[in-house]
Amino acid sequence: MSNPTQPKMISGNANPALANAVARRMSMYRGMHIGLVDARVERFNDQEIFVEVYENVRGEDMFILQPTSNPANDNLMELLIMSDALRRSSAGRITAVIPYFGYARQDRRTKARTPISAKLVANMLVSAGVERILTMDLHAAQIQGFFDIPVDNLYASPVFALDIKHQFGDRMDELMVVSPDVGGVARARELAQRIGSALAIVDKRREKAGEVAEMTVIGDVKGKTCLIVDDMCDTAGTLCKAADVLMDAGAKEVHAYTSHGVLSGPAVGRITNSQLKSMVITDTIEPTKPVLACKNIRIVPTAPIFAQAILNIWNGTSVSSLFSHDTLSAIYEGTY
Repeated sequence: MSNPTQPKMISGNANPALANAVARRMSMYRGMHIGLVDARVERFNDQEIFVEVYENVRGEDMFILQPTSNPANDNLMELLIMSDALRRSSAGRITAVIPYFGYARQDRRTKARTPISAKLVANMLVSAGVERILTMDLHAAQIQGFFDIPVDNLYASPVFALDIKHQFGDRMDELMVVSPDVGGVARARELAQRIGSALAIVDKRREKAGEVAEMTVIGDVKGKTCLIVDDMCDTAGTLCKAADVLMDAGAKEVHAYTSHGVLSGPAVGRITNSQLKSMVITDTIEPTKPVLACKNIRIVPTAPIFAQAILNIWNGTSVSSLFSHDTLSAIYEGTY
């Protein structure tokens, strides 16, 4: 096996803009050009996926950047087939960089005769030749245990903390971090500790899946600038209703910080017409034209943290160092 002088990255069709941004960042950090491996990921007329890698990857440390976002099944199959192509081309090691890990909401059996699809996806990735996973803000942290290979789970909260200090630096004392449900309290508390803020919770009760029947605020938000923190936003129904409840409880403003902007169906329209003053998402999922055009949605980049994480994995150095505010401040210097 050869001794690779630099990591090599390949991208599917899910988020090529992020892949190119990560490659540019890696080139800056390394002081040499790192481009994406030349390949084609195409579909036959019947929508079968075909992958061909044009460069020699024998013995190379390969990183496949591919979120499994909408269309989740197509993007997942692309990832699996790319991994198989690299394995059969004698790649030294294959790391799947999955900024948004689809199927993560199916992490347990909630009723009889239902699947644990997140575990099935984990099995398929390993069977396809993936030897390591790099992702961000898994919907359920226990999914790391579904794999018998290393899983590095990055967090968006340190990046959000930098953005919050930049956007609200003159009024940090009036901020209140809000968890939109009881299950997200740990995530919200972690961000609240980073920015030195108090914490509130919106307790929601569902009549049935996808419909929120009742919401109540736990904590005093009167006169506060509320920051709702969540790992993903799909149809935005819960988020927009939480904003209404917080404003009714006396909040001064409501903003949202969400790691993954799934934003399907009526989401963008709801956010546009909601009481949210702003919503911040990352670019782990490639934004659609309606998302880019929405006046109260803002996107923060994840390329700096993913580029450094890839280099740390390649170098065999710490990935958890990227959870530190001081480390990220240096990485994001010039961004904020």
